[in-house]
Amino acid sequence: MIDTLSWIAIFPEVILLVMACAITLLDLGVTSRLRTATHWATVLTLVVVAAVQFVYASTGGTIYALGNMVVSDSMGNWLKCFATVATLVTLIYARPYAADRDMLRGGELFSLSLFALLGMFIMISANNFLLVYLGLELLTLSSYALVALRRDHAVSTEAAMKYFVLGALASGFLLYGLSMMYGATGTLDVNKVFSAVNSGLINANVLTFGLVFVVAGLAFKLGVVPFHMWIPDVYQGAPTAVTLMLGGAPKLAAFAIVMRLLVEGLLPLWFDWQQMLMVLAVASLLIGNLAAIMQTNLKRMLAFSTISQMGFVLLGLMSGVIDGNIYSAANAYSSAMFYVVTYVLTTLASFGVILLLAREGFESEEITDFAGLNQRSPLYAAIMAICLFSLAGIPPMVGFYAKLSVLQALIASGQTLHIALAVYAVIMSLIGAFYYLRVVKVMYFDEPITASTVSAPLDVRAVLSVNGLLVLVLGIVPGGLMALCAQAVVQMLGT
Repeated sequence: MIDTLSWIAIFPEVILLVMACAITLLDLGVTSRLRTATHWATVLTLVVVAAVQFVYASTGGTIYALGNMVVSDSMGNWLKCFATVATLVTLIYARPYAADRDMLRGGELFSLSLFALLGMFIMISANNFLLVYLGLELLTLSSYALVALRRDHAVSTEAAMKYFVLGALASGFLLYGLSMMYGATGTLDVNKVFSAVNSGLINANVLTFGLVFVVAGLAFKLGVVPFHMWIPDVYQGAPTAVTLMLGGAPKLAAFAIVMRLLVEGLLPLWFDWQQMLMVLAVASLLIGNLAAIMQTNLKRMLAFSTISQMGFVLLGLMSGVIDGNIYSAANAYSSAMFYVVTYVLTTLASFGVILLLAREGFESEEITDFAGLNQRSPLYAAIMAICLFSLAGIPPMVGFYAKLSVLQALIASGQTLHIALAVYAVIMSLIGAFYYLRVVKVMYFDEPITASTVSAPLDVRAVLSVNGLLVLVLGIVPGGLMALCAQAVVQMLGT
């Protein structure tokens, strides 16, 4: 029998699972080209789940459930709330685009998105190696199908195949690493792994080998160098609506399992995994920014941008433990969490504009397609400019404060190496500013290649406007979100 506390802990997941199955069955009777009933049932489900997660997160309690396999804490509940909102926004942006490309012949876009979100929930709440892997596979299998959703589109099918092959390889890395961890510690429970590693009575060689494979698997999910090969091809080849699905909410889940496995489970091995994260961060910032400069396809440029942005997240994660002391851990990890949340917010708006400009038979994904956008639609040009300024780290956008918080966490350690890394990150950001500002220049100073106006449904216009405004407002008053992240991380470290 499952006790009452366990039911409370997994209540949002139960709602999501039941409604995902119900919506899949409901869609069998829907004949509308826009899948109106399916869409609004999905939207209502996501609104309810987000509200439940908000209530859970606001109460701030921590529950260990199902024999300690699941943890419901403030950090996890906030990340699940943000992931739900990100999925909701993605589907609102995606419906007109998907309808124009005959991707709504069935309700797979909606049901697969809900199952992918359920996978994220399981990853975020997992306190057991088996649940981490179960959630990861549910997310990735749903993602493979979403990338290949345009069955008659050769480029999407190719992208899905590349994603599947490399994703299977990464899953193998992670599973092999987790199995070595189990062999070394004798437990699958994250908390017990921490205790076993901290005791110092286990085989350090097996443990370190397992750690290398675990970090490799996590690096693939974050999309950092040298496990980034799938990002540009999948971002460019997938339908833009699916690209947003991959580039938004899953980043929150990937951050969560990094925190669960490396911080909650393997903190005593901080020296080993922080060195690995440092190498990954340095390489990601360099290759991501340099490769993005050479791109003419906007989706591919944003893919390499993602690689460099995740490098910043790793810089925050690798500055938590200094010489064995965790006095700066809350500051470092909360800055990384703030960075991920704000990056997802900015990504939603930027890809929302790309989806908005796409029309039937035309993708609008080349940088030249944005020429003269300000003359065609000042509002959407302004939203895109705000997002690009934020990604570049230009004040007063939220991306500036996100970068500043990570750099502050590095410098606060007082370590010469960390200060050098902060300087390196600033230099890489200056290089990165070039390709973001190039798009702004094209939008505002080049002649438009078409005189057609930009139109969108009311719900898309409203959500996109709020999305763009938040990127600006959170940069001016970031304190509330930063305090929320800090409180969530402190509670997670305390339990």
